[in-house]
Amino acid sequence: MIPGKAYHDATKHSYFSVMSNPNYVDASTQPSSFKFYPKFYRRLTLDLNNPVHSFIWLTSAITFEKTYQDEVYKLRVNPSAGALYPTEVYLQIRGIQGFIDGIYHLEVANHCLTLIYELIDDGLESYIFPDNSIKGFIFLVSCVYYRSSWKYKTRSVRYCFLDSGHHLGAIAASAYVHDRDIQLIFDFDKLALNADLGFENKEFVTACAISGELQEKKVRRLRLKVPFVCGTDYFEQDKFIEDGYQETALQKSCFQQIQYPQFNFDKENLLQSIWNRRSIRRFQKQSISQEVYYNILNEVEKAIPTENFEKIEIYSVVNRIQGMLPGLYKETHLLKAGDNSEKVGYLCVNQALARDSAVTLFFVSDYSNYQTAMLIAGFLGQRVYLFSNYWGIQCSGIGAYYDDETQEFLETTKDILYAMVIGN
Repeated sequence: MIPGKAYHDATKHSYFSVMSNPNYVDASTQPSSFKFYPKFYRRLTLDLNNPVHSFIWLTSAITFEKTYQDEVYKLRVNPSAGALYPTEVYLQIRGIQGFIDGIYHLEVANHCLTLIYELIDDGLESYIFPDNSIKGFIFLVSCVYYRSSWKYKTRSVRYCFLDSGHHLGAIAASAYVHDRDIQLIFDFDKLALNADLGFENKEFVTACAISGELQEKKVRRLRLKVPFVCGTDYFEQDKFIEDGYQETALQKSCFQQIQYPQFNFDKENLLQSIWNRRSIRRFQKQSISQEVYYNILNEVEKAIPTENFEKIEIYSVVNRIQGMLPGLYKETHLLKAGDNSEKVGYLCVNQALARDSAVTLFFVSDYSNYQTAMLIAGFLGQRVYLFSNYWGIQCSGIGAYYDDETQEFLETTKDILYAMVIGN
C-alpha cells in the first residue's frame, strides 16, 4: 500500500464518526497564527511601489481584517481550513539588486522580510537542484501543523497539504500578475531541509516554487543550521501527523514534461480577484451560465508548471447551471442526470453550501505520492477560487465530507481529496 493511502484512510469521515465526535474547541486556546523571529534579526519592510517587493508581498498578503467576539482575524490571499493559516513562506533571494543574498522569512503580520541566513557559497539549491544555482527566487512553503491540528486533530494532515497547495497557488498568482514565470517542485530533500532550517518537529516544508534563472554552478548545503524558532506560542505534538508527513515526503511523484499554462486574464482584474477573494458562507441558489462555468473549468485544468505530478480528476454535481441538466458529471460529460442537491449537501457533512451551490466539484486521484496529490488539489483549488471570482462567481473549499459514501455516489474507487462549491 502507498504510505499516504494509510493516512488518508485513517482520517476518513463517516456519518457515525462525525456524530460521535463533534470536535468542539475552546476558541480562547487557539495557538498564534503568525511566526516571528527574534527582534534582533535584520528586517526589510516591503515597499509596494517596488515591483519586486510587490511580487513577494502579494504571495501572502493580509487583505481584510474583521473582529469577532473581541478577536481580530486577519484574512489573507490564501484560503485556509477554519482560517487557521498553518502555512509559512520562506524565500531565498540571490543576485537581485537591493537584497542581500540570503534566506528570508516572510513576516506576514508586519509586511516585511526577515533575513534569517546570509549566503556565501551555500544555499537551498543543494537540496532541490543539485549542481545548479538559481539567480532569483526560491520560495518554500512550510506548515506549522499545530495551528491546524489544534482544531482538526489527525484529519489536519490533509488540511496541512491542501493549505500548502493553496499557498503555492497564491505564489503562482502573484508571479502571473507580475509577469514572472514559475516552476513548482514537490520532490526534493525536505527532511534534510527541515533539520537545517531549525524546524525540529514543529514545522515542515511541503513545497517549493522557483522564479529565476537556472545556472550550472555547484552550491553546497547550508554551512550552519538556522536557530529554532517556534511558529506558535505553545505546542502539542501529534505523532500521527508527523509520521504521515515524513512517510509521504519520501515517495516519488509521477514524472511529466514541464509545460507552462497560457493564460490570458486581464491582470488588473485578476489582481482585484486576488485581493477580494473570500470564502462564501451562503449561496442564494442562483444559476450561473454554462459559458462562465466552462471558462472556469477550462482555465483550472490548464497545465501545471512542474515535473513532479499527480493527475487530479474533477467530478461535478451540477445543481443550477443554465443550459446543463442537473446531475453528476465527470469533467463536462454527464454520468447521471437528476437533482442531487440534497444528497450532495448530506455528503458534505450536511453543509448548506453544497446543497445551495450552482455546482459542487470533487477532486479525486489514484496517486503515487499522496502529499504531492494533495498539494496539487490545493493548488487547483486556488485556481478555482481566483478564476471563479474573476468571472463574478463565489466560491468556498470544503474539506469535510463522508469519504466512503462520496466515493460510492461518484462510483469511483479513487480517493476523494477535496471538494469545492461555486455559485451565487
